[in-house]
Amino acid sequence: MAMFLKRLATAAPISFGGQTVSSSRLRFGALAAISGGISSYYFFSSPDLVYLDQLNEDATPKVALNSEKWIEFKLQDKAQASHNSQLFRFSFDPNVKLGLDVASCIVTRAPNGQNAEGKTKYVIRPYTPISDPEAKGYFDLLIKVYPEGKMSQHFASLKPGDVVEVKGPIEKFRYRPNMKKHIGMIAGGSGITPMLQIIDAILKNPDDHTQVSLLYGNVSPDDILLKKKLDALSASNPNLKIYYTVDNPTKDWLGGKGYISKDMVVKGLPGPSDDTLILVCGPPGLMNHISGDKAKDYSQGELTGVLKELGYTEDGVYKF
Repeated sequence: MAMFLKRLATAAPISFGGQTVSSSRLRFGALAAISGGISSYYFFSSPDLVYLDQLNEDATPKVALNSEKWIEFKLQDKAQASHNSQLFRFSFDPNVKLGLDVASCIVTRAPNGQNAEGKTKYVIRPYTPISDPEAKGYFDLLIKVYPEGKMSQHFASLKPGDVVEVKGPIEKFRYRPNMKKHIGMIAGGSGITPMLQIIDAILKNPDDHTQVSLLYGNVSPDDILLKKKLDALSASNPNLKIYYTVDNPTKDWLGGKGYISKDMVVKGLPGPSDDTLILVCGPPGLMNHISGDKAKDYSQGELTGVLKELGYTEDGVYKF
């Protein structure tokens, strides 16, 4: 399994033990109780109705996530994706899906000492899985490990067999096929994860004709996450264009140099239009430079920065 994860870090699409990785909220509770009562009635009234009710129950999607409570998921394996990022695969019932919509994230938590009352304190962080939402039995996270990052350091300390508590999904941006003719993406560092989730959804759907242009900024060429996977997707899909830029280029670097600029946006992304949408995700410095960060209440907030200066409007930009 470790070898499979290493392959995911360097190429794409990747197959993990026969499961292809290309980058529904629960309906239990009252609905389950109602369907159970109906089943009992049908059992005593009509064999045909019993059969139909069983079909309906079988058609109800079963998912591993729960948005109301924390669920433990076991770490199956992990691998190094870059000098400071790791890939993690978590497993669950192989007969069910995770229950993730495109694009949404999960929330993770880990113990972080105790409060004055002796109760456990937790550090909580959101992450966007990069595995196919339709995959059964597993999900993958790509996490940048920061020296002072409490949650990322916790993930780095995990060993196969350890568990992490997860809640979700948390819907971020509801993607619909062909919702726009052209989607522009600006990502920095691990901000590539929601972009990859949407890119995979578009490219695997033959009826989705959306054009995608991605500007991906990083500190150095070694910091570019899943570059070979992205390059392979771009090479095999003419509706995906990618432009990389780095702050500290090497001598043999052929891509862009420096922060994502107005000129890069003008040349690499679709202009303001009712038929276009710009998605932005990255560290605070990138967000403030490109679009302005979200508001304190996590709403989209005011559009500022490069995109505002180039004539984009709040309706045409989404901040992850």
